[in-house]
Amino acid sequence: MAKTELFNESLQQSAAYFKVLSHPARLAIINYLIESGTCITGDITEELPLSRTTVSQHLQELKDCNLIQGTVNGAKVNYCINSIGLEDMISELRNMAAKLEKSKSCKC
Repeated sequence: MAKTELFNESLQQSAAYFKVLSHPARLAIINYLIESGTCITGDITEELPLSRTTVSQHLQELKDCNLIQGTVNGAKVNYCINSIGLEDMISELRNMAAKLEKSKSCKC
């Protein structure tokens, strides 16, 4: 059994979000897709100072965590924000923030 399996699903999902958000390139990709307000067909590498292979790896990490979507359109892939996945992540973070707010009343 993997050590992560010792923790509940909510903690595992939160850890996955924090891991995927821990790299500035992935944050830049998310910001770019949000700011563009549409699906991007073409080369996101033009927006980042990284190689195509590295950007592809970051895009896959974001897809695996359901924060972006990518659909094949001929030889290209259309990338856009997965609003449901992003809302799920925000919900997890809000739950954690609410617990933190409650714990502030604890005098340690």
